[in-house]
Amino acid sequence: MKLPVFKTWFADTAVLRKEEKSIVIGLPTPFAKKWVSDRYRIKILQAAQEEDPTIEIIEYEVHSALSNPGSTEKVHLESLLDEEDEKKVRKVRGKEELHIGNGVTSKRLGIQYTLDNFVVGKDNRLAHAACMAAANMPGGIYNPLYIFSGVGLGKTHLLQSLGKEILNNDPSARVVYMTAEQFTNEIIDAIGKRRTKEFKNKYRNVDCFILDDIQFLENKDMSQMEFFHTFNDLYDQNKQIVLSSDSPPRDLDGFKERLRGRFGMGTVVEILPPDYETRFAILRQRAQDLQIIIDPAVLEFIAFHIETNVRDLIGVLMQTVSQSALNNMSPNVALVTEILEQQHKIHVIHSEQSAIGGRFESNIRTMQQIIDRVALYFSISKDELIGPDRKKEIKDARQVCIYLIRDELSQSYDKIGQTLGGRNHTTVLHAYNVIKTRLKTDFRLMRDINALKKEMGL
Repeated sequence: MKLPVFKTWFADTAVLRKEEKSIVIGLPTPFAKKWVSDRYRIKILQAAQEEDPTIEIIEYEVHSALSNPGSTEKVHLESLLDEEDEKKVRKVRGKEELHIGNGVTSKRLGIQYTLDNFVVGKDNRLAHAACMAAANMPGGIYNPLYIFSGVGLGKTHLLQSLGKEILNNDPSARVVYMTAEQFTNEIIDAIGKRRTKEFKNKYRNVDCFILDDIQFLENKDMSQMEFFHTFNDLYDQNKQIVLSSDSPPRDLDGFKERLRGRFGMGTVVEILPPDYETRFAILRQRAQDLQIIIDPAVLEFIAFHIETNVRDLIGVLMQTVSQSALNNMSPNVALVTEILEQQHKIHVIHSEQSAIGGRFESNIRTMQQIIDRVALYFSISKDELIGPDRKKEIKDARQVCIYLIRDELSQSYDKIGQTLGGRNHTTVLHAYNVIKTRLKTDFRLMRDINALKKEMGL
Protein backbone atom coordinates (compact mmCIF):
# COMPACT_ATOMS: atom_id res chain seq x y z
CA MET A 1 0.00 0.00 0.00
CA LYS A 2 1.38 3.44 -0.96
CA LEU A 3 2.02 5.66 2.07
CA PRO A 4 -0.32 8.50 0.95
CA VAL A 5 -3.15 5.99 0.51
CA PHE A 6 -2.34 4.55 3.93
CA LYS A 7 -2.72 7.92 5.60
CA THR A 8 -5.91 8.71 3.72
CA TRP A 9 -7.70 5.71 5.21
CA PHE A 10 -5.97 5.21 8.57
CA ALA A 11 -5.34 8.74 9.89
CA ASP A 12 -8.62 8.80 11.84
CA THR A 13 -8.56 5.25 13.18
CA ALA A 14 -7.85 3.90 16.65
CA VAL A 15 -7.50 0.65 18.53
CA LEU A 16 -10.49 1.01 20.82
CA ARG A 17 -9.78 -2.02 22.95
CA LYS A 18 -8.17 -5.42 23.07
CA GLU A 19 -10.28 -8.35 24.12
CA GLU A 20 -9.51 -12.03 24.42
CA LYS A 21 -7.97 -13.09 21.10
CA SER A 22 -9.42 -10.02 19.34
CA ILE A 23 -8.77 -6.35 18.67
CA VAL A 24 -11.52 -3.75 18.12
CA ILE A 25 -10.61 -1.00 15.64
CA GLY A 26 -12.58 2.24 15.52
CA LEU A 27 -13.28 4.21 12.33
CA PRO A 28 -15.00 7.61 12.01
CA THR A 29 -17.82 6.73 9.56
CA PRO A 30 -19.78 3.68 8.33
CA PHE A 31 -18.26 4.23 4.90
CA ALA A 32 -14.70 4.21 6.26
CA LYS A 33 -15.51 1.08 8.27
CA LYS A 34 -16.81 -0.73 5.19
CA TRP A 35 -13.92 0.41 3.00
CA VAL A 36 -11.16 -0.56 5.44
CA SER A 37 -12.72 -3.84 6.55
CA ASP A 38 -13.47 -4.92 2.97
CA ARG A 39 -10.05 -4.08 1.53
CA TYR A 40 -7.55 -4.42 4.37
CA ARG A 41 -9.05 -7.02 6.73
CA ILE A 42 -6.43 -9.70 5.98
CA LYS A 43 -3.45 -7.31 6.05
CA ILE A 44 -4.60 -5.82 9.36
CA LEU A 45 -5.01 -9.27 10.90
CA GLN A 46 -1.55 -10.30 9.68
CA ALA A 47 0.00 -7.12 11.12
CA ALA A 48 -1.75 -7.66 14.45
CA GLN A 49 -0.59 -11.28 14.64
CA GLU A 50 3.00 -10.18 14.08
CA GLU A 51 2.72 -8.16 17.29
CA ASP A 52 0.58 -10.68 19.18
CA PRO A 53 0.23 -14.23 17.76
CA THR A 54 -2.80 -14.90 19.99
CA ILE A 55 -4.98 -12.46 18.01
CA GLU A 56 -7.52 -14.36 15.91
CA ILE A 57 -10.19 -11.76 15.11
CA ILE A 58 -10.23 -8.09 14.08
CA GLU A 59 -13.53 -6.33 14.75
CA TYR A 60 -14.55 -2.91 13.44
CA GLU A 61 -16.78 -0.28 15.03
CA VAL A 62 -17.92 3.20 14.03
CA HIS A 63 -16.62 5.77 16.51
CA SER A 64 -17.67 9.21 15.23
CA ALA A 65 -15.49 11.12 17.71
CA LEU A 66 -12.44 10.01 15.70
CA SER A 67 -13.36 12.52 12.99
CA ASN A 68 -12.75 15.40 15.42
CA PRO A 69 -9.41 17.12 14.75
CA GLY A 70 -8.60 17.21 18.47
CA SER A 71 -9.36 13.57 19.18
CA THR A 72 -6.76 12.04 21.49
CA GLU A 73 -7.83 8.46 20.74
CA LYS A 74 -6.83 8.19 17.11
CA VAL A 75 -3.45 6.90 16.04
CA HIS A 76 -0.75 9.46 15.25
CA LEU A 77 0.80 8.86 11.84
CA GLU A 78 3.10 11.87 11.68
CA SER A 79 6.13 9.76 12.52
CA LEU A 80 5.48 7.63 9.43
CA LEU A 81 5.52 10.53 6.99
CA ASP A 82 8.41 12.65 5.84
CA GLU A 83 8.06 16.22 4.62
CA GLU A 84 7.46 15.19 1.01
CA ASP A 85 4.67 12.81 2.02
CA GLU A 86 2.97 15.61 3.95
CA LYS A 87 2.99 17.72 0.81
CA LYS A 88 1.38 14.94 -1.18
CA VAL A 89 -1.59 14.09 0.98
CA ARG A 90 -3.96 16.31 2.90
CA LYS A 91 -7.29 14.94 4.07
CA VAL A 92 -9.89 17.48 5.20
CA ARG A 93 -13.23 16.35 6.65
CA GLY A 94 -14.37 13.91 3.98
CA LYS A 95 -12.63 15.65 1.06
CA GLU A 96 -9.22 14.93 -0.42
CA GLU A 97 -6.75 17.47 -1.78
CA LEU A 98 -3.50 16.37 -3.39
CA HIS A 99 -0.72 18.95 -3.70
CA ILE A 100 2.42 18.80 -5.79
CA GLY A 101 4.64 21.85 -5.67
CA ASN A 102 2.47 24.95 -5.58
CA GLY A 103 -0.42 23.68 -7.70
CA VAL A 104 -3.56 21.98 -6.46
CA THR A 105 -3.89 18.80 -8.47
CA SER A 106 -6.85 17.06 -6.91
CA LYS A 107 -9.71 18.77 -5.20
CA ARG A 108 -13.25 18.17 -4.03
CA LEU A 109 -13.24 14.40 -4.44
CA GLY A 110 -15.90 13.13 -2.01
CA ILE A 111 -14.72 10.20 0.06
CA GLN A 112 -18.11 8.47 -0.33
CA TYR A 113 -17.74 8.06 -4.11
CA THR A 114 -16.01 4.96 -5.48
CA LEU A 115 -16.41 2.81 -8.56
CA ASP A 116 -16.91 -0.16 -6.26
CA ASN A 117 -19.98 1.24 -4.52
CA PHE A 118 -21.59 2.49 -7.73
CA VAL A 119 -24.55 0.18 -8.36
CA VAL A 120 -24.30 -1.06 -11.94
CA GLY A 121 -27.42 -1.82 -13.99
CA LYS A 122 -28.17 -2.23 -17.66
CA ASP A 123 -28.88 1.50 -18.03
CA ASN A 124 -25.51 2.70 -16.68
CA ARG A 125 -23.26 -0.29 -17.41
CA LEU A 126 -21.51 1.30 -20.39
CA ALA A 127 -20.78 4.53 -18.52
CA HIS A 128 -19.35 2.61 -15.57
CA ALA A 129 -17.21 0.42 -17.85
CA ALA A 130 -15.90 3.50 -19.68
CA CYS A 131 -14.91 5.13 -16.38
CA MET A 132 -13.15 1.96 -15.26
CA ALA A 133 -11.24 1.80 -18.54
CA ALA A 134 -10.30 5.50 -18.45
CA ALA A 135 -9.13 5.18 -14.85
CA ASN A 136 -6.94 2.18 -15.67
CA MET A 137 -5.55 3.69 -18.87
CA PRO A 138 -5.76 7.51 -18.68
CA GLY A 139 -5.38 9.26 -22.02
CA GLY A 140 -6.18 6.09 -23.97
CA ILE A 141 -9.05 5.27 -26.30
CA TYR A 142 -11.64 6.68 -23.86
CA ASN A 143 -10.29 10.19 -24.22
CA PRO A 144 -12.10 12.48 -24.02
CA LEU A 145 -14.86 10.72 -22.10
CA TYR A 146 -18.21 12.52 -22.28
CA ILE A 147 -21.08 11.32 -20.03
CA PHE A 148 -24.57 12.78 -20.22
CA SER A 149 -27.86 12.14 -18.44
CA GLY A 150 -30.73 13.79 -16.62
CA VAL A 151 -30.28 15.04 -13.07
CA GLY A 152 -29.62 12.66 -10.22
CA LEU A 153 -28.59 9.60 -12.21
CA GLY A 154 -25.00 9.25 -11.01
CA LYS A 155 -22.82 11.42 -13.26
CA THR A 156 -21.04 13.10 -10.36
CA HIS A 157 -20.55 9.78 -8.59
CA LEU A 158 -18.88 8.29 -11.66
CA LEU A 159 -16.71 11.33 -12.37
CA GLN A 160 -15.40 11.65 -8.84
CA SER A 161 -14.91 7.88 -8.59
CA LEU A 162 -12.87 7.92 -11.79
CA GLY A 163 -10.61 10.60 -10.37
CA LYS A 164 -10.18 8.71 -7.11
CA GLU A 165 -9.41 5.47 -8.93
CA ILE A 166 -6.62 7.18 -10.87
CA LEU A 167 -5.20 8.44 -7.57
CA ASN A 168 -5.50 4.97 -6.02
CA ASN A 169 -3.53 3.55 -8.92
CA ASP A 170 -0.97 6.37 -8.84
CA PRO A 171 -1.06 8.69 -5.79
CA SER A 172 1.38 11.05 -7.52
CA ALA A 173 -0.99 11.65 -10.45
CA ARG A 174 -2.22 15.21 -10.93
CA VAL A 175 -6.01 15.03 -11.03
CA VAL A 176 -8.48 17.91 -11.04
CA TYR A 177 -12.22 17.59 -10.50
CA MET A 178 -14.39 20.70 -10.62
CA THR A 179 -17.74 21.92 -11.85
CA ALA A 180 -18.09 24.20 -14.86
CA GLU A 181 -19.43 26.88 -12.54
CA GLN A 182 -16.29 26.69 -10.41
CA PHE A 183 -14.17 26.82 -13.56
CA THR A 184 -15.96 30.01 -14.67
CA ASN A 185 -15.66 31.63 -11.25
CA GLU A 186 -11.92 30.94 -11.18
CA ILE A 187 -11.50 32.52 -14.61
CA ILE A 188 -13.36 35.64 -13.50
CA ASP A 189 -11.26 35.82 -10.33
CA ALA A 190 -8.02 35.33 -12.28
CA ILE A 191 -8.91 38.11 -14.71
CA GLY A 192 -9.82 40.45 -11.86
CA LYS A 193 -6.53 39.76 -10.08
CA ARG A 194 -4.48 39.69 -13.31
CA ARG A 195 -3.43 36.10 -12.72
CA THR A 196 -4.54 34.53 -15.99
CA LYS A 197 -1.08 33.07 -16.66
CA GLU A 198 -1.13 31.33 -13.28
CA PHE A 199 -4.61 30.00 -14.02
CA LYS A 200 -3.50 28.58 -17.37
CA ASN A 201 -0.46 26.86 -15.88
CA LYS A 202 -2.60 25.41 -13.12
CA TYR A 203 -4.95 23.43 -15.36
CA ARG A 204 -2.90 22.81 -18.51
CA ASN A 205 -0.32 20.70 -16.73
CA VAL A 206 -2.42 18.02 -15.06
CA ASP A 207 -2.77 14.32 -15.80
CA CYS A 208 -6.56 14.19 -15.65
CA PHE A 209 -9.03 17.06 -15.91
CA ILE A 210 -12.66 16.32 -14.91
CA LEU A 211 -15.28 18.99 -15.59
CA ASP A 212 -18.81 18.38 -14.28
CA ASP A 213 -22.00 19.97 -15.67
CA ILE A 214 -20.34 21.50 -18.69
CA GLN A 215 -23.66 22.89 -19.90
CA PHE A 216 -23.02 25.73 -17.42
CA LEU A 217 -20.54 27.16 -19.94
CA GLU A 218 -23.29 27.86 -22.48
CA ASN A 219 -23.10 31.43 -23.86
CA LYS A 220 -20.04 32.20 -21.70
CA ASP A 221 -17.56 33.11 -24.43
CA MET A 222 -14.56 33.83 -22.18
CA SER A 223 -14.95 30.56 -20.26
CA GLN A 224 -15.45 28.59 -23.47
CA MET A 225 -12.35 30.11 -25.04
CA GLU A 226 -10.20 29.31 -21.99
CA PHE A 227 -11.56 25.77 -21.81
CA PHE A 228 -11.00 25.30 -25.55
CA HIS A 229 -7.29 26.04 -25.16
CA THR A 230 -7.06 23.97 -21.97
CA PHE A 231 -8.72 21.06 -23.75
CA ASN A 232 -6.34 21.30 -26.72
CA ASP A 233 -3.21 21.44 -24.58
CA LEU A 234 -4.25 18.45 -22.47
CA TYR A 235 -5.43 16.39 -25.43
CA ASP A 236 -2.20 17.01 -27.33
CA GLN A 237 -0.30 15.65 -24.30
CA ASN A 238 -2.54 12.54 -24.13
CA LYS A 239 -3.89 13.64 -20.77
CA GLN A 240 -7.28 12.29 -19.70
CA ILE A 241 -10.27 14.62 -20.12
CA VAL A 242 -13.65 13.71 -18.61
CA LEU A 243 -16.80 15.78 -19.10
CA SER A 244 -20.41 15.53 -18.00
CA SER A 245 -23.55 17.27 -19.21
CA ASP A 246 -27.33 17.03 -19.18
CA SER A 247 -27.46 16.51 -22.94
CA PRO A 248 -25.37 15.04 -25.80
CA PRO A 249 -22.78 17.31 -27.48
CA ARG A 250 -24.97 17.96 -30.54
CA ASP A 251 -27.73 19.44 -28.32
CA LEU A 252 -25.52 21.92 -26.47
CA ASP A 253 -26.94 25.24 -27.59
CA GLY A 254 -24.81 28.29 -26.91
CA PHE A 255 -21.51 26.48 -27.57
CA LYS A 256 -19.04 27.16 -30.34
CA GLU A 257 -19.11 24.42 -32.97
CA ARG A 258 -15.38 23.80 -32.51
CA LEU A 259 -15.99 22.89 -28.86
CA ARG A 260 -18.97 20.63 -29.55
CA GLY A 261 -16.87 18.83 -32.11
CA ARG A 262 -14.13 18.17 -29.59
CA PHE A 263 -16.60 16.83 -27.01
CA GLY A 264 -17.52 14.06 -29.42
CA MET A 265 -13.95 13.15 -30.43
CA GLY A 266 -13.68 10.28 -27.96
CA THR A 267 -16.37 8.25 -26.19
CA VAL A 268 -19.88 9.60 -25.60
CA VAL A 269 -22.11 7.58 -23.27
CA GLU A 270 -25.56 8.16 -21.82
CA ILE A 271 -26.89 7.16 -18.41
CA LEU A 272 -30.61 6.33 -18.53
CA PRO A 273 -33.00 6.23 -15.57
CA PRO A 274 -32.49 2.94 -13.69
CA ASP A 275 -34.93 0.07 -14.09
CA TYR A 276 -36.78 -1.44 -11.15
CA GLU A 277 -34.11 -4.03 -10.34
CA THR A 278 -31.34 -1.42 -10.32
CA ARG A 279 -33.40 0.96 -8.18
CA PHE A 280 -33.97 -1.80 -5.63
CA ALA A 281 -30.26 -2.70 -5.66
CA ILE A 282 -29.33 0.96 -5.09
CA LEU A 283 -31.64 1.18 -2.09
CA ARG A 284 -30.34 -2.07 -0.65
CA GLN A 285 -26.73 -0.89 -1.11
CA ARG A 286 -27.43 2.43 0.59
CA ALA A 287 -29.17 0.70 3.50
CA GLN A 288 -26.14 -1.56 3.92
CA ASP A 289 -23.71 1.37 3.75
CA LEU A 290 -25.67 3.14 6.49
CA GLN A 291 -26.04 -0.07 8.51
CA ILE A 292 -29.82 0.22 8.45
CA ILE A 293 -32.00 -2.86 8.90
CA ILE A 294 -35.11 -2.33 6.79
CA ASP A 295 -37.82 -4.64 5.48
CA PRO A 296 -37.11 -5.48 1.78
CA ALA A 297 -40.81 -4.90 1.08
CA VAL A 298 -40.32 -1.22 2.00
CA LEU A 299 -37.35 -0.94 -0.35
CA GLU A 300 -39.35 -2.60 -3.13
CA PHE A 301 -42.26 -0.20 -2.56
CA ILE A 302 -39.94 2.83 -2.87
CA ALA A 303 -38.24 1.34 -5.94
CA PHE A 304 -41.61 0.69 -7.56
CA HIS A 305 -42.83 4.27 -7.16
CA ILE A 306 -39.67 6.38 -7.68
CA GLU A 307 -38.69 6.02 -11.31
CA THR A 308 -37.20 9.41 -12.08
CA ASN A 309 -33.70 9.49 -10.62
CA VAL A 310 -31.41 8.10 -7.95
CA ARG A 311 -31.38 11.34 -5.97
CA ASP A 312 -35.14 11.18 -5.38
CA LEU A 313 -34.87 7.47 -4.65
CA ILE A 314 -32.30 7.94 -1.89
CA GLY A 315 -34.13 11.03 -0.62
CA VAL A 316 -37.32 9.08 0.03
CA LEU A 317 -35.34 6.31 1.73
CA MET A 318 -33.59 8.76 4.07
CA GLN A 319 -36.86 10.54 4.91
CA THR A 320 -38.47 7.20 5.69
CA VAL A 321 -35.60 6.18 7.96
CA SER A 322 -35.45 9.53 9.78
CA GLN A 323 -39.21 9.79 10.33
CA SER A 324 -39.47 6.21 11.57
CA ALA A 325 -36.60 6.87 13.99
CA LEU A 326 -38.31 10.00 15.32
CA ASN A 327 -41.53 8.03 15.84
CA ASN A 328 -39.65 5.08 17.39
CA MET A 329 -41.04 2.65 14.83
CA SER A 330 -39.78 0.44 12.04
CA PRO A 331 -39.96 1.81 8.46
CA ASN A 332 -43.10 0.51 6.74
CA VAL A 333 -45.05 0.90 3.53
CA ALA A 334 -47.70 3.12 5.13
CA LEU A 335 -45.06 5.67 6.17
CA VAL A 336 -43.50 5.64 2.69
CA THR A 337 -46.96 6.21 1.21
CA GLU A 338 -47.47 9.29 3.40
CA ILE A 339 -44.09 10.69 2.33
CA LEU A 340 -44.82 10.09 -1.35
CA GLU A 341 -48.26 11.70 -1.06
CA GLN A 342 -46.75 14.74 0.67
CA GLN A 343 -44.29 15.07 -2.22
CA HIS A 344 -47.14 14.62 -4.74
CA LYS A 345 -45.42 11.58 -6.21
CA ILE A 346 -48.55 9.45 -5.79
CA HIS A 347 -52.20 10.24 -5.24
CA VAL A 348 -54.46 7.84 -3.39
CA ILE A 349 -58.22 8.09 -2.86
CA HIS A 350 -58.92 7.17 0.76
CA SER A 351 -62.23 5.60 1.72
CA GLU A 352 -64.08 7.04 4.71
CA GLN A 353 -65.05 3.51 5.69
CA SER A 354 -61.45 2.45 6.15
CA ALA A 355 -59.69 5.60 7.29
CA ILE A 356 -59.61 7.35 10.61
CA GLY A 357 -57.93 10.73 10.65
CA GLY A 358 -56.28 9.99 7.31
CA ARG A 359 -54.61 6.77 8.56
CA PHE A 360 -55.78 3.24 7.89
CA GLU A 361 -56.78 1.05 10.80
CA SER A 362 -54.12 -1.52 11.65
CA ASN A 363 -56.53 -4.50 11.52
CA ILE A 364 -58.42 -5.17 8.29
CA ARG A 365 -61.78 -6.87 8.67
CA THR A 366 -63.86 -6.00 5.60
CA MET A 367 -63.61 -6.34 1.84
CA GLN A 368 -63.79 -2.56 1.43
CA GLN A 369 -60.78 -2.11 3.66
CA ILE A 370 -58.75 -4.61 1.65
CA ILE A 371 -59.81 -2.90 -1.58
CA ASP A 372 -58.72 0.47 -0.21
CA ARG A 373 -55.37 -0.86 0.99
CA VAL A 374 -54.56 -2.68 -2.25
CA ALA A 375 -55.39 0.48 -4.24
CA LEU A 376 -53.12 2.44 -1.91
CA TYR A 377 -50.27 -0.05 -2.25
CA PHE A 378 -50.35 -0.11 -6.06
CA SER A 379 -51.04 3.65 -6.38
CA ILE A 380 -54.29 3.34 -8.27
CA SER A 381 -57.74 4.62 -7.40
CA LYS A 382 -60.51 2.48 -5.99
CA ASP A 383 -62.58 3.15 -9.12
CA GLU A 384 -59.78 1.77 -11.31
CA LEU A 385 -59.43 -1.30 -9.13
CA ILE A 386 -63.09 -2.32 -9.27
CA GLY A 387 -63.76 -0.93 -12.75
CA PRO A 388 -63.40 -2.52 -16.21
CA ASP A 389 -59.85 -1.27 -16.96
CA ARG A 390 -57.70 -4.13 -18.36
CA LYS A 391 -54.27 -2.47 -18.15
CA LYS A 392 -51.74 -4.97 -16.83
CA GLU A 393 -50.83 -3.05 -13.67
CA ILE A 394 -54.50 -2.59 -12.76
CA LYS A 395 -55.45 -6.16 -13.65
CA ASP A 396 -52.59 -7.50 -11.52
CA ALA A 397 -53.66 -5.36 -8.54
CA ARG A 398 -57.25 -6.53 -8.96
CA GLN A 399 -56.20 -10.18 -8.92
CA VAL A 400 -54.13 -9.60 -5.78
CA CYS A 401 -57.16 -7.97 -4.17
CA ILE A 402 -59.36 -10.96 -5.06
CA TYR A 403 -56.77 -13.37 -3.67
CA LEU A 404 -56.48 -11.51 -0.36
CA ILE A 405 -60.24 -11.24 0.14
CA ARG A 406 -60.74 -14.93 -0.61
CA ASP A 407 -57.73 -16.13 1.36
CA GLU A 408 -58.10 -13.93 4.44
CA LEU A 409 -61.84 -13.29 4.72
CA SER A 410 -63.10 -16.56 3.15
CA GLN A 411 -65.72 -14.68 1.16
CA SER A 412 -67.54 -16.52 -1.63
CA TYR A 413 -66.46 -15.98 -5.22
CA ASP A 414 -69.92 -14.58 -6.03
CA LYS A 415 -69.74 -12.09 -3.14
CA ILE A 416 -66.25 -10.97 -4.14
CA GLY A 417 -67.33 -10.55 -7.76
CA GLN A 418 -70.36 -8.51 -6.77
CA THR A 419 -68.18 -6.19 -4.65
CA LEU A 420 -65.57 -5.85 -7.35
CA GLY A 421 -67.71 -4.31 -10.06
CA GLY A 422 -70.21 -7.13 -10.66
CA ARG A 423 -67.76 -9.77 -11.93
CA ASN A 424 -69.00 -13.33 -12.32
CA HIS A 425 -68.00 -16.44 -10.36
CA THR A 426 -65.74 -17.82 -13.11
CA THR A 427 -63.74 -14.58 -13.49
CA VAL A 428 -63.08 -14.30 -9.76
CA LEU A 429 -62.12 -17.96 -9.46
CA HIS A 430 -59.69 -17.60 -12.36
CA ALA A 431 -58.08 -14.51 -10.77
CA TYR A 432 -57.64 -16.30 -7.46
CA ASN A 433 -56.03 -19.32 -9.12
CA VAL A 434 -53.69 -17.12 -11.18
CA ILE A 435 -52.27 -15.52 -8.03
CA LYS A 436 -52.12 -18.83 -6.18
CA THR A 437 -50.10 -20.36 -9.02
CA ARG A 438 -47.79 -17.37 -9.42
CA LEU A 439 -46.96 -17.37 -5.71
CA LYS A 440 -45.14 -20.67 -6.18
CA THR A 441 -42.45 -19.07 -8.36
CA ASP A 442 -42.88 -15.27 -8.36
CA PHE A 443 -40.70 -13.95 -5.55
CA ARG A 444 -41.68 -10.31 -6.10
CA LEU A 445 -45.38 -11.19 -5.88
CA MET A 446 -44.68 -13.03 -2.62
CA ARG A 447 -43.10 -9.84 -1.27
CA ASP A 448 -46.10 -7.75 -2.35
CA ILE A 449 -48.58 -10.13 -0.73
CA ASN A 450 -46.57 -10.37 2.48
CA ALA A 451 -46.12 -6.60 2.66
CA LEU A 452 -49.84 -6.04 2.19
CA LYS A 453 -50.68 -8.60 4.87
CA LYS A 454 -48.26 -7.00 7.28
CA GLU A 455 -49.64 -3.53 6.65
CA MET A 456 -53.22 -4.74 7.08
CA GLY A 457 -52.53 -6.71 10.26
CA LEU A 458 -53.54 -9.97 8.62
